[in-house]
Amino acid sequence: MSTPILQVVGYQDSGKTLFLERFIEEAATDGFRIGVIKHHGHGSPDLYDEKKDTGRHRSAGAVVTGVSGGGMISIQAMQEDDWQLERLLDIYKSFQLDLILVEGYKEKPLPKVLMIRTQADLTLLTMKNIRAIVTKEHIDTESIPTYSFQNMGLCIKELLKELKGE
Repeated sequence: MSTPILQVVGYQDSGKTLFLERFIEEAATDGFRIGVIKHHGHGSPDLYDEKKDTGRHRSAGAVVTGVSGGGMISIQAMQEDDWQLERLLDIYKSFQLDLILVEGYKEKPLPKVLMIRTQADLTLLTMKNIRAIVTKEHIDTESIPTYSFQNMGLCIKELLKELKGE
């Protein structure tokens, strides 16, 4: 059985990270093992360890570095091109997760939740596989479950019910 994937998309400051944070808290309480992939669309993410061993290993030419301890592992991998989502999903599937959450990658045809701030964001409604909309403004959609930003908890509960097959 393949790991379910749920994508959260929206423009900057639309509430994606807050939604994911609340979703993860609720899902973890229900016993879900969650993995998250965030698309960092603004250049390379900070690595913060240039003077540590892993940073030194990377500077010496290692393309994959990792550190483990206390039951945790941190892996950093570099390659010439941008990491493709499909490749990241393959890596995450090796962790035996119950759900993979993806923040960003708007163009991918995965089941998704749209985060809508203003009327200008309604262009996102042309996307495929929309399962739910969380909005800061009232919008009228007949075929897609729509929740106010203040009521995103209900959206999360409904999505989790669907994921559990209830």
